[in-house]
Amino acid sequence: MSQPPGQPPYGQPYHQPYHQPYGQPPGPYPPPPPLPYSQQPQPRPPQQSRKVLFIALGVAAAVVVVLVIVGVVALLAFVGRDSVTATDIEVGDCLSEIPGDARVFSVRTVSCEEPHVGEVFAVLQMPDGDYPGQATINAYADQCGPRLSAFAPSAMTDDSVQLYVLYPTPETWKLGDRAVTCIATLDPPRTGSLKGYR
Repeated sequence: MSQPPGQPPYGQPYHQPYHQPYGQPPGPYPPPPPLPYSQQPQPRPPQQSRKVLFIALGVAAAVVVVLVIVGVVALLAFVGRDSVTATDIEVGDCLSEIPGDARVFSVRTVSCEEPHVGEVFAVLQMPDGDYPGQATINAYADQCGPRLSAFAPSAMTDDSVQLYVLYPTPETWKLGDRAVTCIATLDPPRTGSLKGYR
């Protein structure tokens, strides 16, 4: 195969632009690399700043949890002061208030030497077995009247003394509650025990 006249045998040779050093592409020079100790601030690696953030959040969360726990303990200590589970009150305990709810879980006790509005004078234990029903419990609670008469004879004729009874519910019966608790209520409040009141 023959080449046209005046053409080199292997195509066009590469012509370097005039005054352009060999091997450099035509156009402006690239910017020089930064100096090793330049005054520009170097950004922190993102993982380092995230680690610090997570540590700070963890410490803040721990502080909040500790504060909540301390607050709850302080509140329970204040509110629970002189508070007794209703099934744990005993003969001779005096109450600072008579519960107004149909279901009573706790009562507030106070020394009988301080003004009080109620005094436990008998705790009757019902026999074990299946829950006997409200009618049977009411009949058992009828023993509170004679017990008050034996505890404080004159209380039976004092209009300021009334009866209040705590008794098992079907729920507390399942938990072992068998106590029918007889309480003398006092209006107005009194100091000192009713025991032997004549």
